[in-house]
Amino acid sequence: MKERAPKILVVDDEKLTLKNLSYVLTKEGYEVKTAESGPLALKYLQAEEFDLVITDLKMEKVTGIDILEKCKELWPDTEVIMITAYASVDSAIEAMKKGAYHYITKPFKLDELRKVVKEALEKVSLKRENQKLKEELKKIKGESLDIITKNPEMKKILEIAEKIAPTDCPVLILGETGTGKELLARFIHQKSLRKDRTFLAVNCGAFSEELLSNELFGHEKGAYTGAVSTKKGLLEIADGGTLFLDEITEMSLTMQVKLLRVIQEKEFMRIGGTQPIKVDVRFIAATNKDIRKEIEQGRFREDLYFRLNVVTLKLPPLSERKEDIPLLAYYFLKKYSQEMHKRVSQIDEKAMELLMEYDYPGNIRELENIIARAVALTNSEKIEVHHLPEEFQKFKFFTYRKRDQKLLTLEEQEKEYIKFVLKETGWNKSLAAQILGIDRATLWRKLKKYGLEEGA
Repeated sequence: MKERAPKILVVDDEKLTLKNLSYVLTKEGYEVKTAESGPLALKYLQAEEFDLVITDLKMEKVTGIDILEKCKELWPDTEVIMITAYASVDSAIEAMKKGAYHYITKPFKLDELRKVVKEALEKVSLKRENQKLKEELKKIKGESLDIITKNPEMKKILEIAEKIAPTDCPVLILGETGTGKELLARFIHQKSLRKDRTFLAVNCGAFSEELLSNELFGHEKGAYTGAVSTKKGLLEIADGGTLFLDEITEMSLTMQVKLLRVIQEKEFMRIGGTQPIKVDVRFIAATNKDIRKEIEQGRFREDLYFRLNVVTLKLPPLSERKEDIPLLAYYFLKKYSQEMHKRVSQIDEKAMELLMEYDYPGNIRELENIIARAVALTNSEKIEVHHLPEEFQKFKFFTYRKRDQKLLTLEEQEKEYIKFVLKETGWNKSLAAQILGIDRATLWRKLKKYGLEEGA
């Protein structure tokens, strides 16, 4: 559906100025309504909302200041531009203190007018988009316990997670690093009958075999040199709750055997212990690796995989959830603004465009770090392009990433790059061929080979 043209109300008691402004703005594609007096302008404002009001400052009966104040009272998001004679600049500056966006002196230059109007309307659009995103965030957050998404695939995953949460069956979560595997595990726990009991997470790749064994099973006093007292392991602490084993494929084969026994027998022994300890734990495991390949290469036990793989949930990378980027960006913006005691509430339109273009090899975690950095750097209420990492400011993004945990073939990569260049050039095939270093005939053959069409 085509977006509506911005609506502008122009107010001036000089008919020639009014006519000229209306002509110029209509030619720019805006929907323009004119008022020859202040009282008529107030009547229009009472009846409908405008994106922008352009008003003369000095008028009889109702002044530009009166219109400004009434506009801000009725429509806080609408911006107001003042038109003033040189002698009234001081008054215009006073109007800006009361909320006017800008002032233009008579006689005004058309280029200046177009620029100021465009910037004012961008600000209005940004404010409304911010509000829309905040409302969506509020709705989504209320439904999904901080899992922010409007992506159809993610919604299906959450629906499945909610259905299996009360069943107590083991769950295996797959996905690239930074896609939110632990967050999904916590979601399942919070939706389960164990929600009032302990949720513990352990990264299996962060410990040696001996340390992981000690962490999971604990030890008896005197079990080894330095064991001066009995220590409960995570399995014992998580009794009645949920244990999340992140990067399960990093666990040694010996530890995999021990874990399999715990899952099957629901008991274990502390290091140095002689009596089995019964436990009731729900297991959720996760990995960023191709677990089938790990099994084929003898690094992961197939019997443990079958025990954990009762339900498998695969999280998509952020590059496949582009519609979630603005929602997540504003979620992190609010989070870090509060943490850093700042009042940052907006992301500039151009900055958001760059955020949307980037491919995020580090996924949601990388986006979070980018927003946290930007909040730390800004001294205003807005994140702008220069607050983003330097590479965002200098380059367009084309990153090489895995698809379904597999690297792209040379042909797949060539197809993606040709498609990228065509989009960047607005499907100008001559320019695209020049950038690619090939002639138009070669480009035409490749387009035919890869089935690339405009809009694909």
